[in-house]
Amino acid sequence: MNMDVNAVKNSTRGKHWFNLLTQGFNLIASGIDSLLIAEGQLGENKISVFCVVPDSHNHFPRARQGEVGLLEGWSLAQAIDQIIESDQNLTHKRGILCIVDVPSQAYGRREELLGIHQALAAAADSYVRARLAGHPVVSLLVGKSMSGAFLAHGYQANRILALKDQGVMVHAMGKESAARVTLRTVDELENLAANIPPMAYDIESYNSLGLLSGLLNVSHADHPTTSDIDYIQQTLSQTFQEIRNQGTSDLKHRLSAKNREASVHVRELLREQWS
Repeated sequence: MNMDVNAVKNSTRGKHWFNLLTQGFNLIASGIDSLLIAEGQLGENKISVFCVVPDSHNHFPRARQGEVGLLEGWSLAQAIDQIIESDQNLTHKRGILCIVDVPSQAYGRREELLGIHQALAAAADSYVRARLAGHPVVSLLVGKSMSGAFLAHGYQANRILALKDQGVMVHAMGKESAARVTLRTVDELENLAANIPPMAYDIESYNSLGLLSGLLNVSHADHPTTSDIDYIQQTLSQTFQEIRNQGTSDLKHRLSAKNREASVHVRELLREQWS
């Protein structure tokens, strides 16, 4: 897969929302400037907040615009592992909030040689182990949630919430890259996306796949009002509490949408054949 340079643009939306939602929190050193971590109280929930942000001085040039690369993957895994270990004997384990605005994973020869697949897999694995260990994990999509970056940071949450805004989009790759891979033009892809939700980029189409637990309306995603921030904080607090009350750590609820009927059928056939 080729990197879509036009789709990977420096975004500060994730960092902006991180700062807004962690006022009064304690900042935790992550060891790298591209990973922000904070700990604090949200309603009745003690939470740790994670956000990958652009770093123009990143040691790896391919990870300077907010991409999730080698350093980000391993650092996320290490920080989450520390939370799991710290809370292992607690009955009320802290929540984990992922603020997501990631344009891509970091594509590059050095990244491939040094095992970016392992770094991102380690981050995803740590999120899964945290969820299975009883940590309620919530992701808030405030910008792009693209490619392996989203798989490593955000996708493994108990619940995924998203701002209802055209700047919030989820896909495996940028439009230009997808057009090259499928031997189509961008216009042709957009025409197909109008009828095939998995091919679309807008957050409403992604919501139709049953993967989101809520679309959140704010007056302005880049310049939220005090009321917007209060609304998001209350929604997050309620979501953390709902996860605790339900007491389940699986992701079966993602298969409830009409557009997932084929996925459910495939799983039923697999269970029958396995038995």
